[in-house]
Amino acid sequence: MAYDEDLADRLRQLLADEAQVTEKKMFGGLAFLVNGKLAVAASGQGGILVRSDPKNAMPAGAEQAIMRGRPMDGWLRVSEDKIKTKAQLGRWARIGATYARSLPPKP
Repeated sequence: MAYDEDLADRLRQLLADEAQVTEKKMFGGLAFLVNGKLAVAASGQGGILVRSDPKNAMPAGAEQAIMRGRPMDGWLRVSEDKIKTKAQLGRWARIGATYARSLPPKP
């Protein structure tokens, strides 16, 4: 399944004011990176993947992402029904962008 291009456009618009945002096809979807760190992605499995601080509690409306059969700490999966409005999607985009900005630069 290909990622939802309309969803990718919505994410692109929400992240337009962020500094140093790039896009990269990965995980069967379209990822948005902030300062070279993945923040959020329009998933090829539907919905979005969001990077978040693994030390924080699981936010309401998300579940832990499973990749290749393994639960991934710090990765959230948010289904399409939880991102229908701009406010809903914006919440997750902010979580991902804020966490990506907090990560140290790659050596």
